Amino acid sequence: MLRLAAIAAAGAVGTTTLAGCGTVPPPPDPAAPRRRGGTLSHGATGGGLKDSLDPHFPVTNPDIARVNNLYEPLLFWDSAYQLAPALATAVTPNRDATSWTVELRRDVAFHHGKTMTAEDVLFTMSRITDPETGAAGPLTEVLDIKNSRALDKHTVRFALKQPYSVFDQLIAEYTAGIVPTDFDPANPVGTGAFRADTFTPGQLSRFRRHDDYWGEAAWVDELVIYDFADDAAKVNALLAGQVQSIDNLPSYLTDAVAEQGSSALVSDTGAWMPFTMRVDTEPFSDVRVREAMRLVVDRQQMIDQALGGYGFVGNDLYAPFDPAYADDLPQREQDLDKVRSLLKQAGHEDLQVELVTSSAVGAGGVEAANLFVDQARKAGIDVRLNKADPNTFYGEQYLQWPFAQDFWVTRNYVPQVASCALPSSPYNETHFDDAEFQELFAQATRTVDEARRGELLHRCQEIEHERGGLIVWGFKKQVDGYSNLVQGFEPDRYLPSGGYKFHRVSFVEGA
Repeated sequence: MLRLAAIAAAGAVGTTTLAGCGTVPPPPDPAAPRRRGGTLSHGATGGGLKDSLDPHFPVTNPDIARVNNLYEPLLFWDSAYQLAPALATAVTPNRDATSWTVELRRDVAFHHGKTMTAEDVLFTMSRITDPETGAAGPLTEVLDIKNSRALDKHTVRFALKQPYSVFDQLIAEYTAGIVPTDFDPANPVGTGAFRADTFTPGQLSRFRRHDDYWGEAAWVDELVIYDFADDAAKVNALLAGQVQSIDNLPSYLTDAVAEQGSSALVSDTGAWMPFTMRVDTEPFSDVRVREAMRLVVDRQQMIDQALGGYGFVGNDLYAPFDPAYADDLPQREQDLDKVRSLLKQAGHEDLQVELVTSSAVGAGGVEAANLFVDQARKAGIDVRLNKADPNTFYGEQYLQWPFAQDFWVTRNYVPQVASCALPSSPYNETHFDDAEFQELFAQATRTVDEARRGELLHRCQEIEHERGGLIVWGFKKQVDGYSNLVQGFEPDRYLPSGGYKFHRVSFVEGA
């Protein structure tokens, strides 16, 4: 049973200067003997009083870390960002992708002992698609839950409202964790390698090993996830041994932590931290202003300085690893003369705007915002920077800021659009609502032929490139940190800190 306890963070957020840690242990040898047991502590970036254990509406890094250890979807994105079996052993569409048959594992036990069945899967999808309990995400638009059926205890046939060619990608998201029919958000139960113990929003969450886990059992007895609003405190907690891992290590500290008993974990990802412009709010309702703001950005400078070189330039599009990615569109580059011309045409020669940022966006986010302020100034734009604390940034105003930032992990194009670029999307930061785009996207998702679907998605990307509200200046290599006293962290293309799969991590024998 989950105990809602007010537990202090035990000094994990109290250090404010980089601290040494005595004798520096060497980086862990992957072949070294591993020790079972102990408490693994992780420092997650951001979080706040709105922290949640809800499997279907995680927002911040701590939320995402928690749900990836408590719950599991039917399919996984593996470390190479390829679909792999999870709670399902097979997911098969019919000829026109109007229904999908899911075969379930037969040996999955929830944390409270109940064996997972098809009824639990149907209950979960009902919860996800219920406006009262779900995030009103892509599954709500696609899944016909009333006509979906359990064929037997371990087989589900999902009926769809329309053909949907990549439905399997939607049910692999970490926001689609399976829960039992008696699920209670106050006492959350999933199938993950860890079960909930204590939870204090804004501070920490504690988990115990799930001894009846169907997969590889966790090496450690206990997992603790701390919230960190401050990068310096987070890094110092790692170096002082208060946590054994952190996500979003500032890239400029990769060499420094290596000299003090820790290692950097660098993953090639499609993660991105866009600037978000609300297209329904002045001055960003004018496409000329949006184009001008995109041309303000010196993208390579942001990669070099905000990310310390750990990334590659973006072109205001996302999903760079998707086979349909439109890499043939003209690359935007800084053009301050054109910026001035566009703003003059739009009647905004003396443009003044507020840019809202936060450390909760992740390493490099605030640095990118500062660079944008400097770059805009050269074009005569006055950008006032508002650095909000995580509680405020991801509070009541989240998704309402006229001009702000956010963070996204690696996704393919269709699930990313479903998450952020439609009126029905749960995280439509820009309030993008384009009829032509929506019709083309709907056609694409109904199209089984991959080549034709790619043509339709290419046009969707052209529309976003021309008149969308995102400034996607680059993609970051994910840089995280971990103590040399633990092993099992491996690069992951999808999520930080080895995909937040902490059951794979152990202490080194003798540590």
